[in-house]
Parts: sequence; C-alpha cells; structure tokens
Amino acid sequence: MIAFADEGMWLPQLLQSLNEKDMKKMGMKINASDIYSISKSSLKDAIVSLGGFCTAEVISDKGLLLTNHHCGFDAIQNHSSLQNNYIRDGFWSKNRTEELTNEGLTATFIISIEEVTEAVKKDVSSSITERERQSFIDKNIAKIRETKKKESYQDIFIRSFFEGNKYYLFITETYMDVRLVGAPPSSIGNFGKDTDNWMWPRHTGDFSLFRIYAGKDNKPAPFSKENVPYIPKRSLNISLNGVKEGDFTMVFGFPGRTSEYLHSAAVEQIVNISDPAKIAIREKALQVINTAMRKDEQVKIQYASKYAGIENSYKKWMGEVLGLKAKDAVNKKKIYEAEFQKRVLGNTKWSGLYGTVLEDLESAYKQIEPYAYARDYFNEIFSKIELFTIANQLNSLVNAYEKNGETAYLNNKEKVKSSVEALFNEYNALLDQRLFEVLIEMYVKDQQEKYTSPFVKNLVINNAN
Repeated sequence: MIAFADEGMWLPQLLQSLNEKDMKKMGMKINASDIYSISKSSLKDAIVSLGGFCTAEVISDKGLLLTNHHCGFDAIQNHSSLQNNYIRDGFWSKNRTEELTNEGLTATFIISIEEVTEAVKKDVSSSITERERQSFIDKNIAKIRETKKKESYQDIFIRSFFEGNKYYLFITETYMDVRLVGAPPSSIGNFGKDTDNWMWPRHTGDFSLFRIYAGKDNKPAPFSKENVPYIPKRSLNISLNGVKEGDFTMVFGFPGRTSEYLHSAAVEQIVNISDPAKIAIREKALQVINTAMRKDEQVKIQYASKYAGIENSYKKWMGEVLGLKAKDAVNKKKIYEAEFQKRVLGNTKWSGLYGTVLEDLESAYKQIEPYAYARDYFNEIFSKIELFTIANQLNSLVNAYEKNGETAYLNNKEKVKSSVEALFNEYNALLDQRLFEVLIEMYVKDQQEKYTSPFVKNLVINNAN
C-alpha cells in the first residue's frame, strides 16, 4: 500500500483559516476548534512537549503520558544499574509509590498561540543594517514580554517562523514533576536497533509511560511527595478499532524544524560535504563506544543513552544523503529556483527587490563552505569527548564571574555543579580517553591546517610515534 500525506508543518491556530476545509474533504470528522481552542478543551490540551525534545500524549484523567521508548530512554538508563537493568529487562511500577522521579524532566502544555509579527517588527525597515534590525527586534520582544498578561505559573516564549517573516507568542505551562511509570525491555522497545532506526515499516514496540504530578491545586510544582497526579483538561482515548485504507489520519505534536526552502547550493553542501564529514566522525565514535560496551556491562548501561543519541543522527544523515541523491534533489531544487527567478524577473516590483536573491544566496553559501565544514568538524569531534564538555561547563563559571561578578558566579555554581556531578555518574575515563585518541587524530588529519593548533598536531604526531 502506498500512502500520500499532505506536506507541511501547520500551526494549529491557523487550521481553521487555512486547512479545515481540505482536511474535512479528506475525511476529518472533527472541527479545527476541536484541535486548537483557547475557549474550550481541545486536542492541544492533551499534547505535551516532553523535556523540550519529544512529544507525549495524556491518555488518562490521572496525568498518564504515552511517548516513544527512545524519548524515555534517557530516564530508563538513568535508573538502570547492574542490579536493576531496566534497559534490558524493562520497568513496570505496580502502584504510584513505585513510579520513578526524573530530575529535570518536564512536560509543557501550550495554552495559547498569538501572532505578534507587527509588534516585533515595529521600527524595522529595509534601510537599516542587520545589526540594527536585530536590536529593534530584541527590544520589541522584551517590551511584549513585559506587557503581556499571564499567570505566575505560566511562561512566555516568542519564536520566529519562516526565517523571521512571522513571529508567534506562546503562553505555556510547564510541569516539573514527571515520573517514569513503565517501559518495555529494549528487545521490544528498541527492536531492530540501528538497522531499523529511521526505516519503515517498523515492528518496534516503541513506547514508554510517564505520569505528570502537580501541586494540590493542579498547578505546576517542583517535585514533592505531597504532589498528586495531574488532572488534565483533555485526555486521549486509545481506540482498539484499528484503521482501514482511506481513513483520515493526522499527526499532532512538536516536530523539530523543516529546511524545505534551503537553496540548492546549501542542499549540495549538505549532501557532499557536511553530512559525509559528520557521518565519518560518528561512525568512529560509535565503534569505540560499542567496543567498550561489549566488554563491560557497567559501561553498557552508562553509555546506552549516549550511544543511542550519537547513532540516531548518524543513521538519519546516512538516510538523508541517500534520499537526496536518489531523488536528484539538488537538480530539482535548481529547476524550482529557475521557475522562481523567471516569475521574479517578470514582475517589475519583485525584480527590484528579489532579482539577485538566488545569486546572492549561492555566493554566500560558497563563501561560508570552508568555514561551515570547519565548524561542523570541530563541533562533532569535541562534543563527543566528554572531558571538554566538563571543561566548558566549568569555564562558564569563570565567564560568569568575569562578566557579572561574584553574584552571577554564585547563581550559576549549583547548576553547573549538579550538571557535572550527573555527567560523572555516567562517565568512564578510559573510554573518554580512547575517544579522544581516535577522534583527535581524525581532526588533525582531515581539518584544514589553519584551523588546527600546532600544539594539537604535534601531540598527535608524537603519540603516534
């Protein structure tokens, strides 16, 4: 069976004006207001951003959350040990007292979304510099945040969309007490492992269960034994009826981002330069970590989540390169751009404003190409060596002190201390040393000379001898 989905990432508050008619023609039986509403409960009230990195769904009137196994994997790993290997064996709480707390894990609900483009772009014109433009925008955003009414337990976020052409204000509520309820063993939750990741159809029981806890007033509250299960405005029912061919389906959640409008030169850069470099680095890192994990069960538990995180993008980028090449994406982009250019030049006003935009973009991408490669290579190499992560966190304390004095240092001290302690709980010095040896050799070999420190280069040469 071949499925064809309508493309795009649609903002829920715009469905009524942009998509509702088409969605109903496709078979949708509910209204756009049932998906997003600020005057009644709607589907948005059952969908949360879990930790800022995944989507989860409320499936009971006691705050039970359903999400992917890989979204809960970090929590599962953090609670695992040689004595209680929840990664391997799974975990199921028999009652609420057995549910496991997860420091730092949050569940965020969107309360409302409001367009604020006009207010954000006040005093912004095409005649000012980019720096001046950003300064105006930053000041306007700060003013909007100050004057926008919200409850004390709510947050305000203002985000740009469509490369700064639109701005939306989000009012959110974030719950800070999210506990692990259950997860299947990895033989089910991560069935197929690296081979099946980013591949379809899938045969994986990719799920885990959490529960949101709130204060006794049902408002967000820090972890406390006195907290109670959150009572949602809306929860989802799980249908056992299944679906049949032609049924309307849709996905509602918190995706990452789309790069649909990238210039062909940028796509070419991704296919031929950026992705291959990052793939090569991660392949080496995965080999080193996998070797250590196979030798030591403790290391296998410690690095299970880190390995999965490195592997996730590694496999994605491999598929990205394969798919873009197979679909001749760069040439298709160029055909699309040629049509765009034709339409622009056929309109006097557009021609004056946008006549050289594609040429300018291509020139810019060519200019930054060597720097983009150097940046990606540096970031990929040094983000895999955890000693540098520790050093960067400690350095942030130094920077805080030098810029804003002792108060700023003390304000950040406990946060950095907690973060470093958490890192050391899952740290193996010998493995990190081996990663450094392998990856720094790659860096010296493949990085451009002008971006390589003579000290580092000599270190690698002397070590090899």
